[in-house]
Amino acid sequence: MALIAVNTRMLLPGKLDGTGWFACETLKRITREHPEHRFIFFFDRKFSDEFIFSSNITPVVFPPQARHPWLWYLWFEQSLNYALNKYQPDIFFSPENFICTRSAIPQVSVIHDLNFEHFPEYLPAKVARYYQQWTRKTATVASRLATVSEFSKQDIAKTYAVDENKIDVLYNGIHELYKPVDDNTKKEICRQYTDGNPFLIYVGSLHHRKNAAAMVRAFSMFKKKTGSEIKFLFVSDKNKMESGLKDAIAESDYKNDILFTGRLNAEQLAVVMASAHAMMYVSLFEGFGIPLIEAMRCHVPVITSDTTCLPEIADDAACLVNPKDENAIASAIEKVISDNDYRNNLIEKGNVRQQFFSWDKTAACTWNCISAVLK
Repeated sequence: MALIAVNTRMLLPGKLDGTGWFACETLKRITREHPEHRFIFFFDRKFSDEFIFSSNITPVVFPPQARHPWLWYLWFEQSLNYALNKYQPDIFFSPENFICTRSAIPQVSVIHDLNFEHFPEYLPAKVARYYQQWTRKTATVASRLATVSEFSKQDIAKTYAVDENKIDVLYNGIHELYKPVDDNTKKEICRQYTDGNPFLIYVGSLHHRKNAAAMVRAFSMFKKKTGSEIKFLFVSDKNKMESGLKDAIAESDYKNDILFTGRLNAEQLAVVMASAHAMMYVSLFEGFGIPLIEAMRCHVPVITSDTTCLPEIADDAACLVNPKDENAIASAIEKVISDNDYRNNLIEKGNVRQQFFSWDKTAACTWNCISAVLK
């Protein structure tokens, strides 16, 4: 029997992002499937009982609430060091970039991507510097690393001069909520969000590297050429819009067709996703891109970038475009919207491709990574 300590500070009720979903779905399965081991979940604030997945988990809270660089440092290097010394686990698992570099206890970290190395200008300067400094230290100190695509594995190995044999690939999975919906549901969602019109969908943050401004300009080009009634629905927080996107919308003749839902809960998002006519995810840099495979499971065709990990994740089941070529993006929209044979072919291939990904598989691979250090 082993005692396994886990960083669970990203398990926030109603606020799970990509890393949070990874932690939630993998830890739920690992703790339930391995009752022979004990787990300590380290939180940085009051936790929700929904994340105490099984009886072999002991939740512990250590302040401070780590939500910006200085507090990250205090939590990971001070509070966490104290906690690891106190409980003396056999291993510490962190589903994100950071570990406690001061501790001699064996540690495993999941580094999802290195966007902060390649696009530091798109982050607050202090945040980018912290990620660069402490991710590099994690890569050096951790007993083993994991990431979510072969692209990211090679990127980490090259950027930090780490032996790639030290890095495991744990592809993300798809939440069971994502599935096709019937035509009546689609009509109701369209009525609710887009005045009854079909829509393209983008799901995610509005960081510069997500390339939202280019998608808006391409959408406007498509609208101008075709006169289509289709809308562009962002499942994003409009208040966190970057300046380039604001300008692109302000300059568009179709700004009334560009809509924002704000943050949706998981159940709402799954139904809205499944009601979309197509998914737009033409990012400049990704480590995985979970919305791609969620859309595929919902039988929604995908337009995505031909760069970084995205061709690896999409394989032949998406329309791949140069994210810096707005004409190419506009042409891709037109093809997916107007060519029914092509559209249906993408849907069929997407349905096959999405079966490759599951949280059960992710959890099993994550456990193998942890076990390799436990032995």
